Amino acid sequence: MEDKYIVALEIGSSKIKGAIGTVDASGTLSVKTVEEERLIDSVRYGCILNVLETATAIRTVLNRLEQREPQRKITGVYVAVGGRSLMSQEIEIERSLSSEMEITNALINDITDEALSNQLHERTIVGVSPKEFRVDNFPAPRVVGMFGSHISARLNLISCRDQLMRKLNMVLDERLHITINDLFVRPLAEADLVLYPEEKRQGCMFVDCGADTTTVAIYKNGVLMYLSTIPMGSRHITRDITALNILEERAEDLKIQGGNALTNSDSSNMVHNVAGVDFVQINNYVAARAGEIVANVNEQIKYAGLSPDKLPGGIVLVGRGAKLNGFDRRLANITTMNVRFGSPTNRIRILDGRLNGSDHVDVISILAAAAKEKNVCECMERIMPEYSYASASQHQPVQPVSEPAQPYQQPAYQQPQQPQPAQYQPAYQPQPVSQPAPAPYQQPQQQPYQQPVQQPVQQPQYQPVQQPQPIPQSAPYQPAYQPAQPQYQQPQQPIPQQPMTGGYPYQAGQQPYQAPQTPDNPYRTQARNITAAEAPAKPAAEQQQSRNWFSRKLGALRDRAVSLMTEPVEDDDPDNDN
Repeated sequence: MEDKYIVALEIGSSKIKGAIGTVDASGTLSVKTVEEERLIDSVRYGCILNVLETATAIRTVLNRLEQREPQRKITGVYVAVGGRSLMSQEIEIERSLSSEMEITNALINDITDEALSNQLHERTIVGVSPKEFRVDNFPAPRVVGMFGSHISARLNLISCRDQLMRKLNMVLDERLHITINDLFVRPLAEADLVLYPEEKRQGCMFVDCGADTTTVAIYKNGVLMYLSTIPMGSRHITRDITALNILEERAEDLKIQGGNALTNSDSSNMVHNVAGVDFVQINNYVAARAGEIVANVNEQIKYAGLSPDKLPGGIVLVGRGAKLNGFDRRLANITTMNVRFGSPTNRIRILDGRLNGSDHVDVISILAAAAKEKNVCECMERIMPEYSYASASQHQPVQPVSEPAQPYQQPAYQQPQQPQPAQYQPAYQPQPVSQPAPAPYQQPQQQPYQQPVQQPVQQPQYQPVQQPQPIPQSAPYQPAYQPAQPQYQQPQQPIPQQPMTGGYPYQAGQQPYQAPQTPDNPYRTQARNITAAEAPAKPAAEQQQSRNWFSRKLGALRDRAVSLMTEPVEDDDPDNDN
């Protein structure tokens, strides 16, 4: 079976990333390449603001990816959804059975469909995650196969704003004509990639530090317990530094070069002065904003109804914002929890040695989530045949048929002959030419002179001019086409109106005002269509395609939710030494 090519696209607030991976028959993912394009103020808090600039940046990334695979063309992508509008909402669904019976997958599918059918105001459901199951009021981590007469399910509905989905579909489907194969919730996909199953069972916190937002996800007993998005990120630190009359690009470089999230009392090796730049004042801004982000992350534990001692798995950090100097140590000091940086597991192969897995967790997690699907969609179609060594070995070149070689025989020795002297002969000998005898001379004969005969001149005869005959009155001239003469109509005099008195439109006995009737304009409907403010309706084919995509997305969400409720707990990877 040939490997399938999948393409992942991550639209962030500061950059756009794209990645190509291959999935073999066993489901193993191999990451081939990752490309990135920087963005400035085109995407804010995960929502697209400038459609044109975002579409241009995405096309640039896709073109770079296609250059890595010149024999293929990108036709579809897997996309991640995140940002400030991402939130989780808990719902509870109960089922009372007629008698004690076995709980099957059909019942779980029915519960999942009911959860997806919930209508949220101006929000779109992008994910469903199980939180707790109870069978006859007893907790059950895996309910399929159990017997009972009553089942209750607490689920997390993960949703985002409708505007985010509309802008995403506008850029990819309408402008770039790229098919969206499926959508994934970025924080959940990243957590599945970098968290170990034992950490989820014990209890841990996952923190994604982005440019505009910081996402916090708390796991306990192997399920998602809490999900929240804090509207603060590393870009806020950069913009705080610009208060020192420094450009934002320069402030970003200074933050990476010498910024430190620790305060002066906590840091012993803080940079003070490098290349004439005073980092003491810069780090005052960095430490203040970093402390605010850390304090908000710590408060999420209380909002989830937990305490640090209930999360022995510690905190796992991802994102470039988390790589700020001293950020992990300050987070560990405030929360009193163990902190580590997340990276892809060893079950994912990265073929490009220049890639650092921890720097591209966001886009690699989308590839990993797509590789787990039952029906993985091909994202790149072949545009030219690939060269195969097997096919080359099957077609051997035809050898030309040659005559058998004769043994070599040495020629016999011959005595060289002495040249004989030749007699001299001129190269050219002229031949005598015979000339004819000249003819005798004859005197030319002269003719006698003859007088020319003069012809008489003939005078032209005079002919009288004929007068034109008048046209008879009995047959007047009539043209072939006569236009109809309009008939004159006496204009109607308008009815004089009496002045209104008393402040009322009309009085008793007075004729009400009637607007003059104008002839119907045949172009009125056409003009109304041209000046209409509403957008024209989409063709039926496009509407059907949009409905099919939405139904396919709901089907994929249901399959993922059912798999989370029915599949056994995944064991730890023994080969992973991280």
